[in-house]
Amino acid sequence: MMICVMSIFDLTANPGHSELINEAMACDASLALPALIESCLEVFNGIETIVDVGGGNGTTLGLLVKACPWIVRGINFDLPHVVSVAEENDRVENVGGDMFDCIPKADAAIIKWVLHDWGDEECIRILKKCNEAIPEDKGKVIILEAVIEEDEIKDELTDVRLMLDMVMMAHTSTGKERTLKEWGYVLGEAGFSRHTVTPINAVQSVIQAFP
Repeated sequence: MMICVMSIFDLTANPGHSELINEAMACDASLALPALIESCLEVFNGIETIVDVGGGNGTTLGLLVKACPWIVRGINFDLPHVVSVAEENDRVENVGGDMFDCIPKADAAIIKWVLHDWGDEECIRILKKCNEAIPEDKGKVIILEAVIEEDEIKDELTDVRLMLDMVMMAHTSTGKERTLKEWGYVLGEAGFSRHTVTPINAVQSVIQAFP
């Protein structure tokens, strides 16, 4: 008997499945972005151009450019079949491509709920491409991902993060949620010199990584 193992990404070739995944990501963006904007809008100070890596239908950048009028251009970057049905916005350009090959250049990159879909090797490859896309002197990568607590200090979302870790194991080949130490490892291997982690009122934390 032959067993065929498929990940959730194998299903995106089907337009119906792809639409469902993009809608789910958009729903999450409508929760996470307001929490980010309310808690630490200053993260985006001085940024005039920003690329959203794996930005789906553009919901994240749509919310972001509305909250940050100084951002003059957003680049919604995802697979060609994804951005072909993305939202239209005067300040957001939809660009199709592969994040493992090349990411459009901008002052900063934002990547939300993407890295947990991949194991460390692929995660480092993506982060290296993000690093290449930003200026060495003043660029940064803004990561919205869960950080698994290793100590006994817990909040009301701790169990949700652990549950998501199990979801990643079930629905991806190598994906996982990461601890603070694990985030430090992949960021270091990707060539970032330093990073900060800021909790917000959401499952995700805001990780800022600097070249």
